[in-house]
Amino acid sequence: MQRATISTVASFLAFALAACTDTAPPSSPNRPPPAARTTLATDDDDVQLDVPLAGLTAAELDRFNRGRAVFSRVFTEAEGLGPSFNSAACANCHEEPSVGGTGDDLDEDIETHVARLTGTTCDDLTASGGGVIQHHTTQLLQAAYPGYVSEATPSGAVVAHRSTPALFGFGLLDAIPASAIQALADPTDANGDGVSGRPSLANGKLLRFGRKATDETLLGFNAGAFQNEMGITSSVAFDEQLLVGVHPFPFSSAISPTTMGSEISNQDLALATDFVRFLRPPPQAKRDVQANDGRELFSSIGCATCHVPSLQTGPSSTRALDRVTVEAFTDLLLHDMGDGLADICRGKTLPSEFRTEPLMGLRFRERFLHDARAETLDDAVLRHGGEATRARDRFSELKANQRAALIAYLNTL
Repeated sequence: MQRATISTVASFLAFALAACTDTAPPSSPNRPPPAARTTLATDDDDVQLDVPLAGLTAAELDRFNRGRAVFSRVFTEAEGLGPSFNSAACANCHEEPSVGGTGDDLDEDIETHVARLTGTTCDDLTASGGGVIQHHTTQLLQAAYPGYVSEATPSGAVVAHRSTPALFGFGLLDAIPASAIQALADPTDANGDGVSGRPSLANGKLLRFGRKATDETLLGFNAGAFQNEMGITSSVAFDEQLLVGVHPFPFSSAISPTTMGSEISNQDLALATDFVRFLRPPPQAKRDVQANDGRELFSSIGCATCHVPSLQTGPSSTRALDRVTVEAFTDLLLHDMGDGLADICRGKTLPSEFRTEPLMGLRFRERFLHDARAETLDDAVLRHGGEATRARDRFSELKANQRAALIAYLNTL
């Protein structure tokens, strides 16, 4: 996968989007964009979290709502979908409990990622169709290659699974200064607490997005999602993904009618980006006495060492992003989580390393961890290892009422 230098297009593009997976074929009916919202509805029967940050200007709010339409658009082959893809629309998998949220189907909304680590060299298997496996192909590809209905997993690959992340509050994460994140790092565990988070760096730039911290900005993260999940190329992520056995490559116009040039315009990518950039993080629920006790335990047993309760954005010309306290519960650093959670490498990130998952909106999730393997919060905590071993062990040693209090607190986030 190749991407243009972001600085060459950043003056036109903003930031935004993310990964998704859906088995709906390209003939799926086009979903109308949801009605614009400016207020948060949290009724248990109809939770709506796809609302903008407070304080947007009229022009920013207009971009948020126009961006929602791009985010919800169902792309067709004629518009650049495929020739291999996981979903035809961002909102097909970022859908629960509202547009921009998580996936709601463990069969359809779990991605397959692949890589191979040889010594210290990580190969994302791009030459074999990796590192994201697409589970669908277009009718044009199938007409030329009958039976080619999904991409095969490359031989010898290590396979990992990824749940669809909720995107609420991601624009605030993008606005946190790199220096503030790097100040939290302790790569040599100088304080002896067993936690040695390190920043993910490439060419001197801090990477903060993706479960393995692979992207510097929302722009790159989201452009990569259009490319990897939908086969939609852009001026930022401009190459189709190779399909083993399909020739020629780059694809002919018979297989990919829009093979020349970007398949999403700079304007539409910027609008989709602004939709995600301006999504408000879910508010925390009111805490009772039990949850307040759990809040204290969250810090005292060591959870808050990595899941840092709050960070602050830097100065911004966008008032809604300007020096805002973000209750994100992450340090955006990489941590070794132990062999039990290890799967694939990405760049310089090792198989056992993961970026600390933000806990904004945690109570709206039904499955937990990067691959949705954990069905309960207790299970998710107990599966932590590596640098989180001490905190995990302290959690397991709590009395039943204390564990219940900590889980009650997590269920307010």
